[in-house]
Amino acid sequence: MLWILLVAVAALLVLAATLLAKSGRTKAALDALPAQLAVQQTNEQSARHREMLTDMADGLAKQGDRIATSQLDAGERLRTAVAQELTTTREAVAKLQLEQSQSLAALTQTLTQKQDALKTEMLATTLEKLAEQSRAQTEHMQSTMRLLTQQLAERVDLLAKSNDTRLAEISGKVTERLDEGFKKTNETFVSVMTRLATIDEAQKKIDGLTTNVVSLQQLLGDKRSRGALGERQLEDIIKNALPESVYEFQYTFSSGKVRADCVLKLPEPTGLIAVDSKFPLESYERMFAEGADRVSPAVFKASVKKHIDDIAGKYIVLGETGEGAVMFIPAEAVFAEIHGNHRDLVDYAATRRVWLVSPTTLMAVLNTARVVLKDVETRKQVHIIQDQLGKLGADFGRFQSRMDDLSKHIGQAYKDVEQVHISSKKISERFQKIERAEFDTIPAPTAIPAEVAIPAVTDTAAATLPSSIPIASLTTK
Repeated sequence: MLWILLVAVAALLVLAATLLAKSGRTKAALDALPAQLAVQQTNEQSARHREMLTDMADGLAKQGDRIATSQLDAGERLRTAVAQELTTTREAVAKLQLEQSQSLAALTQTLTQKQDALKTEMLATTLEKLAEQSRAQTEHMQSTMRLLTQQLAERVDLLAKSNDTRLAEISGKVTERLDEGFKKTNETFVSVMTRLATIDEAQKKIDGLTTNVVSLQQLLGDKRSRGALGERQLEDIIKNALPESVYEFQYTFSSGKVRADCVLKLPEPTGLIAVDSKFPLESYERMFAEGADRVSPAVFKASVKKHIDDIAGKYIVLGETGEGAVMFIPAEAVFAEIHGNHRDLVDYAATRRVWLVSPTTLMAVLNTARVVLKDVETRKQVHIIQDQLGKLGADFGRFQSRMDDLSKHIGQAYKDVEQVHISSKKISERFQKIERAEFDTIPAPTAIPAEVAIPAVTDTAAATLPSSIPIASLTTK
């Protein structure tokens, strides 16, 4: 209605403006008309024309006054109608706003009541569910912790018992092996000391009998006597230097035709070493004799070479003995003569793999063999100890692996306990908020400007309102 009135007023204003413009143009034309008539007409007609023009001008002036008066009246009526319509519209809008405000207040009150009731109900339900979940989680956590603690204690006890048993076994074995080694070492040391004492006594007896011994020429005149003396001296030296298990006197080879004065049973790769105690004493004595019995050194060298060849041929057997043999020279003077004046014999013996030894050097050789045997026995014991230590290392490796697995399980259990603690802390904080009545509220509705038209809430519209509000609007995320 208001828009129609405004359009009508605008149309009247346009019409009035148009009429005023036309009356102005007409008046200008009428003003110019007497001058034209005065030029064309004669003086007689000028007066009549003036009267006509005057009457016309008066008529036009009156007509303009009437038009202006009618326009003023129309504008006044239009203003009055527009003012009345605007007043009526404002009153209707104010009345509508008042009705809508009252309806909105009633709706807000109804929604608030429903929200309060729903919040109370949801809080009660939530508290019950939280209490049930808290009890269930607490019971589950306690049962899990008890189970984990029991399993961990059982595994630790079992592992400790197993380790104690294994360590006790290993310690017993190591102690037993060490005791055996110490016992054997002590027995060997006692045996050596006993033999050294025997040697000392024999040496004293020999020193006491030196004045009653016949000359070397008389004693060694017979080959059998000389061989028996060499064998006896070789036997005494070997028995005093080596244990019985590593030598054998009068050893017969597998062929059954060759017998050695003595063999040394040394560890591989040396193997079986034959020792011959015979020596060419006649040629040595004739080399220093006077008169017709004197021989040249070449004869002595030839006899020694022949003896070396005999030893190499008889006592070095492929597959049965080692790669060499020993030629024992009981007389230190003969050994010194060979090494001092006949080095070619030593080189020849080396090529034939025959080792020349005297009583002194034989002791050195036997001491070396004893050290080798001792080292072999030590290696055997060390191998056993290393084997036991290897087993111990493997046991400790398994222990470390199991300890790592146990550490991982403990770490995982600790993480689970931390997560459960965090959940318990959140639940406790939520209970504290509930106890302090710190509830999350729904934000108040935004105020509606008075100029905006809101339709009145009818009974039908109120009936279409939702009877429940989602729980997400009442709780925080």
